[in-house]
Amino acid sequence: MQLNGIKPAPGSKRERKRVGRGIGCGQGKTAGRGHKGQKARAGGFHKVGFEGGQMPLQRRLPKRGFVSLGRDDTAEVRLSDLEKMKTDAIDLAALKAAGMVPQRALRAKVILSGEIKRKVMLKGIAATKGARAAIEGVGGSVELPVKPGRDAAGQEDKGAAAEGAPETEAK
Repeated sequence: MQLNGIKPAPGSKRERKRVGRGIGCGQGKTAGRGHKGQKARAGGFHKVGFEGGQMPLQRRLPKRGFVSLGRDDTAEVRLSDLEKMKTDAIDLAALKAAGMVPQRALRAKVILSGEIKRKVMLKGIAATKGARAAIEGVGGSVELPVKPGRDAAGQEDKGAAAEGAPETEAK
């Protein structure tokens, strides 16, 4: 077999049908488009999904799913990644400097993946229950991030409450 001798199997390639070339071609006159109507005219096709004014399928079906607006802000960190870091006190800046999280990340959360054998102290980084148990199990600690309007103990900040609506006294 040679490259110049390769051909498709006989009968597998058919010539295209040349419609609208006179009465003798078998597809003359209307050229397979039928009589009248939008699809018989030149340029007479509507947009994809158009169903003649009926509510189209993509609008009849319910919307599904959810895309979190904070998906690009929060980065996941594995326990095995914390094990590789040189420092013991780990915060978001240290994770960014080590290249564990992207520079655009505003938050980080430690997940239970891999294992940790050394003592680390997390500052301002969230952790799952399993990850926190693993870190505290080897003698480390987790200092949770402070939410806006709350103090370090997780209580509502009285100064933030005073700025809002005035509190009513119970009699």
